[in-house]
Amino acid sequence: MLRIAAVATAIALVTAALVPVQFLAVALRLPLRRWIPPFYHRLLCALLGVRVRVVGERHAAPALLIVSNHVSWLDIPVITSRCPVVFVAKREVSTWPLFGQLAKLQRTVFVDRTRRHKTAEVNAQIAARLAEGDPVVLFGEGTSSDGNRVLAFRSALIGAARDALAEAEHAERVWIQPLSVAYTNLHGLPMGRQHRGRVAWYGDLHLMPHLGEVIRGGAIDVTVTWGPPVAFDMNSDRKAVTRALEGTVRRLTGATLRGRPASA
Repeated sequence: MLRIAAVATAIALVTAALVPVQFLAVALRLPLRRWIPPFYHRLLCALLGVRVRVVGERHAAPALLIVSNHVSWLDIPVITSRCPVVFVAKREVSTWPLFGQLAKLQRTVFVDRTRRHKTAEVNAQIAARLAEGDPVVLFGEGTSSDGNRVLAFRSALIGAARDALAEAEHAERVWIQPLSVAYTNLHGLPMGRQHRGRVAWYGDLHLMPHLGEVIRGGAIDVTVTWGPPVAFDMNSDRKAVTRALEGTVRRLTGATLRGRPASA
């Protein structure tokens, strides 16, 4: 309990210090708005005891969609700690106390899955982020898994690339890069299938108790692996691209979880 109290207090102080600065940076459209989130999430990972190993490199394209598997709320600080990105998330996240506000300050694009007629509006927001030079992260599965496997990717989510491309008048193509997130060790020891649930956040698990368990446990190792980027244009087959991205992420994640060197 002492560890939970100390870490929670430190997180609260860091958050209180940086939120007003990020609010002004976003309101004034300052370049700083892109770099405060990575700095904040690096601090958050350090306080939580999350150690991130990166394999491969992010593609340097000005318009980049990143398609990742999804295991936990921890994916957000893990990915953001390594590069300035914005996320696409379900609308409910925007209503969460504190976490919703943090997501808005990171300029998250929120999707209301019950209102399909809003798709064009969402894709326009994604296109605007891409036009501004912000990498956009999509979770290909559309939900989180138990961390031991990669679920099937939804081609409808990848299809946003074509609509975003139509909105982005400056670009003839969008680059899509697969990203694998794999939680491997706990206190320096292989996590194993039976212990990966201590990190994975899925199903009906409540956020705050899970956050407390992560803080209490600490010393989590995660490997982030960049796959080869795929060029997506108006002639690309959405379903074929989805299958290719899913296959790459599944291969990279499986290799990492088995303790083998993962490479793109």
